[in-house]
Amino acid sequence: MRVLTVSDRVEPILYDQFDPRRFENVELILACGDLPPEYLSFLADRLNAPLYFVRGNHDLRHDRSPGGCTHLAHDLAEFKGKIILGLEGSRWYNGGPNQYTEREMYWKIQRLRPRLWRRKGVDIVITHAPPRHIHDAEDRCHRGFKSFRWLIDKYAPPYFIHGHIHAHFDEPSQRTTIFQDTRVINTFGYYVFDMDDNGNT
Repeated sequence: MRVLTVSDRVEPILYDQFDPRRFENVELILACGDLPPEYLSFLADRLNAPLYFVRGNHDLRHDRSPGGCTHLAHDLAEFKGKIILGLEGSRWYNGGPNQYTEREMYWKIQRLRPRLWRRKGVDIVITHAPPRHIHDAEDRCHRGFKSFRWLIDKYAPPYFIHGHIHAHFDEPSQRTTIFQDTRVINTFGYYVFDMDDNGNT
């Protein structure tokens, strides 16, 4: 299954310079926050694929889900047998929207545990912020969540995909850190990968 992930920056190659031939066979779109709703709707429409999104700390215009998109705020979804978990927002730093303390995020995850148990785990986690000490920074806004590391320890999802950390990548491998058995991917801008039936790239 070919997956397109996006976050934080509107990419001309996916918008005003869009060429569908470059993104043939994309079956699933995952958006990790801080993107305009019209951009998400455009992607879902032009690629004719389901789009699941979480909001970032700068998403102020998502009063309702953009057309053709599903808001996955601290919730689970299933697509082609894969369980997707969405956890939105950043660490609290100034009291703005979609900001959470470490304790608040921890309890949001705990409330999902019965559903995760019934579904026997999770295949893909999408978040805005990264896990603590994986791709994050030390300023208050860009610190990751410790509870995300707990989630990886407990459920070992094959993929943990986040945004929020703006970085330049010379090659795709620089986006990815393997933590235990989980690929932690910074999808700033956009990233495309293929996942087989066992969750491998």
